[in-house]
Amino acid sequence: MTNSIKHLAKIRRVGWLPMMTLTALVAGHSSVSQAGATFKIDDTKWISVGAGLRTSFSSVEDANGRAGNPKWSTDFALNNLRLYMNGQLHKYIKFTFNTECSNCGDGGDIRILDGIAQFEINPYANLWAGRQLVPEGRIEMNGPFYSATFEPFKTPFEASDSTIQNVLPGPDAGTFGRDEGVNFWGAAVDGHLKYVFGIFEGLKRSNYSGPGKTANADGNLMYATRIAYNILNVESAPGYYTGGTAYGADGDVLTVAGFAQYQEDGAGSYEKAGDVLMAGGDLKFEKVLPNKGVLTVNTEYKNFGIDYHNGAPGAGSSTNNFFVGGGGGGLVNPFQGDSITSNLLYLIPQKVWIGQFQPYVMYTQVMTRQGFTSAQDQSEYEGGVNYIIDGHNARVSLLWQGGDLSGGGGIWNPAANGDFVNAIKLGVQLQI
Repeated sequence: MTNSIKHLAKIRRVGWLPMMTLTALVAGHSSVSQAGATFKIDDTKWISVGAGLRTSFSSVEDANGRAGNPKWSTDFALNNLRLYMNGQLHKYIKFTFNTECSNCGDGGDIRILDGIAQFEINPYANLWAGRQLVPEGRIEMNGPFYSATFEPFKTPFEASDSTIQNVLPGPDAGTFGRDEGVNFWGAAVDGHLKYVFGIFEGLKRSNYSGPGKTANADGNLMYATRIAYNILNVESAPGYYTGGTAYGADGDVLTVAGFAQYQEDGAGSYEKAGDVLMAGGDLKFEKVLPNKGVLTVNTEYKNFGIDYHNGAPGAGSSTNNFFVGGGGGGLVNPFQGDSITSNLLYLIPQKVWIGQFQPYVMYTQVMTRQGFTSAQDQSEYEGGVNYIIDGHNARVSLLWQGGDLSGGGGIWNPAANGDFVNAIKLGVQLQI
């Protein structure tokens, strides 16, 4: 899904294009410490490329919902396949272009993940314009590649996770956690205070009058913000991005943050629009212990609310069949309620073969607002172990999930039947 882009400080490297092609593109290259290979054009211009891959195997108990059937499903999946490109045109001007595959399991379609013009003046004031991450909670901002666990996305999605235009049904309001807009971001107090303020399209105004015409007839914009304070050491994630863990590289970290998204007429039907407000907070604590082990805690709370002007769209709404992929209930009847998710991880200091083991536990609960839907509150327990080979660049995860959250292993789903379902999953993540 919801899914973060490759951190800029770690993607200035080459691993997927033939050397002859790159040589034709640039005059030469030089090695950059902790940043792989950067292809230099002149003293101020450079370009870099990289790639990321996540693939998994899962087995879910009674996946087809047949009562009394002890069989387990067996599914292989290509979760993510991303290509990264970054460059600098001027001392103050950079760009980012990343791709992602949608519908990876059905052959996949390569689509634009990020397309950002970056004007970076100083630590306090920077402007990014284009398709990019909408400011949000830490889990969403981590994305799949920089989260602490292999399957971080458990709570209902926001509008920017909803649709892929002309691929998935439903009103367009962004996808992969991205949307078209601008972000103003910076850091103050020696980098301890980090802030980002964004303006985005959000739910787009309908250009037609037939069935499926959406809310937001006036074309209102969506506003989003995130403000975080690093109480102890400053986290090293670049820009306004975040990470679920630094595996101790940042030392002792305690960060608290608040975030919000708002759009007038951002949900509902054309006849019954509603103002959307999502707000919450998150906390990250990471401690390097005397034995060099690393303890990590992440917790996040979200509240989803909609203020309908003329009552919520009912089951007979002309647009009620336009639901988005994944959880959240769609842009016509989005989720309303609260959610909380927390994880606890411990990176064992001793190396075993080429990596370190990191056992963890995780819990998620989604509490539906009374009267919003007949769906009950849902929860999920998770326990697993990550095998860390090269931080976020190479790791293997084995995990167990159990609960009624989306039938055991996924995001909140209003159609879940409440049964406690077990799932076993094995995931591999590689990037360069």
